[in-house]
Amino acid sequence: MQLTILGCSGSLAAPGNPASSYVISVPGETDVVMDFGPGALAAMQERFDPSAAHVIFSHLHADHCSDFPSLLVWRRYHPTAPAEQRHRLIGPSYAPEHLGRMSADAPGEQDDFSDTFEFTTWRTGQPEQLSGLTITPFDVVHPAQESHALRIEDASGKVITFSGDSGFAPTLIDAARAADLFLCEAAWGATSEGKAEGMHLSGKEAGRIAREADVQTLVLVHIQPWTDPEEVLAAARAEFDGEIVLGTAGATFEL
Repeated sequence: MQLTILGCSGSLAAPGNPASSYVISVPGETDVVMDFGPGALAAMQERFDPSAAHVIFSHLHADHCSDFPSLLVWRRYHPTAPAEQRHRLIGPSYAPEHLGRMSADAPGEQDDFSDTFEFTTWRTGQPEQLSGLTITPFDVVHPAQESHALRIEDASGKVITFSGDSGFAPTLIDAARAADLFLCEAAWGATSEGKAEGMHLSGKEAGRIAREADVQTLVLVHIQPWTDPEEVLAAARAEFDGEIVLGTAGATFEL
């Protein structure tokens, strides 16, 4: 499988780097888009067909989902390439209401997007089969209701784990156990000292989780534009001696 970073800026889009959105591709299967933050649709158009992809959400904070209404417009109204079938959308149980309100015409209304997506809710620890992948959600610690880390395994046994957004939690170690690639947020910069608990990870904590989970490659993402990524990288390296990469928009990883 292949992972493509559409954008990985933390909390908001940055110049040349949309907020959280990733595409997982398996040969012969429909692409899977994981989260869809601000700027994701523009980045997706450069390399993928927005009308031909499943969508999964780790959680529903705006920086992970707010370009979804634009995706609906593309899929429904593109004059030459609208969606030709319904695709799956998997996310928190309240996704139809939350996302539907984002794309509604007036306050109090809800856009029913079942014309273009078939919705399934995550159930903690229960795998979903999608595009030749087995995707298992793990509960994490974050203010957004029903926040999950996602463990994604292909038919060959290769594993990508996405932390979603989370503070330090043992479930993240479980989700990332022996992963080939651990896509991990590091929004708190080098360390979480003096920061609120139960919200985000630091580079130090991301490195610790990677070490304790015995992952192969750690990819640091969700770093805000005002944060020095090299400091985050150095903090992670102090904890983890495996391969560490700073995520960048457009980067691809072959597993």
